[in-house]
Amino acid sequence: MAAKTFGRIGRGLSKSLLLNGIQCPKALWLRKNPPDFEFPSNPARDQKFRQGTMVGILAQQLFPGGTEVPYEGLSVAAQIARTRELIDAGTEVIYEASFAFDGIFVKVDILVRDGETWQVHEVKMSTSVKPVNLNDVAIQYYVLANSGIDLSRVFLVHIDNSYVRLGAIDVQQLFAGVDVTEAALARQAELPALVDELRAVLLGDEPAIDIGPQCRDPYDCDFIPYCWREVPENSIFDLAGRGIDKWGFYRRGIVRLEDLNPEDLNEAQRFQLIATLQYLDSTDVEAVGAFLDTLWQPLCHLDFETYATPIPPFDGMRPYQKIPFQYSLHIEREAGTEPIHCEFLAEPGIDPRRTLAEKLLTEIPGGACILTYNQAFEKSVLWDLSAAFPDLATELEAHIANIRDLMPPFRRREVYRWPMRGSYSIKAVLPALVTDLSYTGLEIGEGAMASLAYTEMCDTGDPDRVAEIRRALLEYCRLDTLGMVRILEALRGMVKDD
Repeated sequence: MAAKTFGRIGRGLSKSLLLNGIQCPKALWLRKNPPDFEFPSNPARDQKFRQGTMVGILAQQLFPGGTEVPYEGLSVAAQIARTRELIDAGTEVIYEASFAFDGIFVKVDILVRDGETWQVHEVKMSTSVKPVNLNDVAIQYYVLANSGIDLSRVFLVHIDNSYVRLGAIDVQQLFAGVDVTEAALARQAELPALVDELRAVLLGDEPAIDIGPQCRDPYDCDFIPYCWREVPENSIFDLAGRGIDKWGFYRRGIVRLEDLNPEDLNEAQRFQLIATLQYLDSTDVEAVGAFLDTLWQPLCHLDFETYATPIPPFDGMRPYQKIPFQYSLHIEREAGTEPIHCEFLAEPGIDPRRTLAEKLLTEIPGGACILTYNQAFEKSVLWDLSAAFPDLATELEAHIANIRDLMPPFRRREVYRWPMRGSYSIKAVLPALVTDLSYTGLEIGEGAMASLAYTEMCDTGDPDRVAEIRRALLEYCRLDTLGMVRILEALRGMVKDD
């Protein structure tokens, strides 16, 4: 059920609000003046926030023994006063140090005394320094310097994705610090005018700023559902792929697909445009037959679900490395026979990789053709398992060699149905070819949701919720491979009926 995401924010500004305004002044205004609009829930954003909090807490171990200025239970004024008390008392390291200048409030992840001066260490869960991070640290520098804090260095602390966990987390290896002092200083001169401009925005009505590239750069804006509500179905933004300037068309008033000149599009987009507007389907029977000839029995339809975290949870893993926790397998011994379904879903809170790999090896027949949808993903999972468990590598790599991909006939438009609207993802192909199967109505309807659900299953202590998530995950993953079975049946039918 949709829910209002945003509560009304007070008169002051914060670092995050200024960053909103830098990306789009309208986003800042909407933060301070929430619209009467029902926003959909955003579990991915919420999960990212939780992971960022965990990364920030772990990074405090880079400078152990510090004192935290808590956010909960203290007013902004009390947080600022507590920070000043700690500084005056000679505290060497302060976590979440709080400052305000000119109505701008910031909290510094880690503030470290450096003789008579201080170092700022801003922690991010990304794996490199991004341009938006430089605006972040510049705002902190601006507030602290104008609050009487003499800064010697500003560091951006990010995840080092070359780190491999062996035993307890080594925070010195997990994190990398980059000196961004010069970049922060270089932005100081422009900040006062920028702040004044953004404050002026808040004094007026909702800014008449149209949608544009800023909606997704550098981050997807939370207000996209509101600002894009007038974009019609079958708009220029529904054209798949790149190769044209969609925003250029939009600024010229060309929004609906029917307003486009097909000659202005590349071949693939022209194909999509004509098929969508004229409700055209097409099938290259010869190409479908050639594709089917590359498959053999026994044939296994395989789909993995994975999750990834910035802090590697198990030995031998890197940050953000995919961890397979589930698979679904439909095994067709002979063409036309009812497939046998096998499945695996890991218990929460354990390293699932070896158990998953061993069970999979007992279920896939030797020499079987393994059919996937987007083979690069399944191959990458199996290669990671092969590297993690050398004693299983020979069997795993033999199966990797037998993987085939169900996606190419749709990617190459050898089979195209107009409801696919240029997409060749299984979520678009399945309902277009198999009308009695759909992801609509499932509690979990796509891979990112499955990852979030499994993470919740690991975190919750409620056995009823664990059982509920388990049922939903099994239902979703089973549909992925059952959908592949039915898509393959449809392809065979096209050749048979010709």
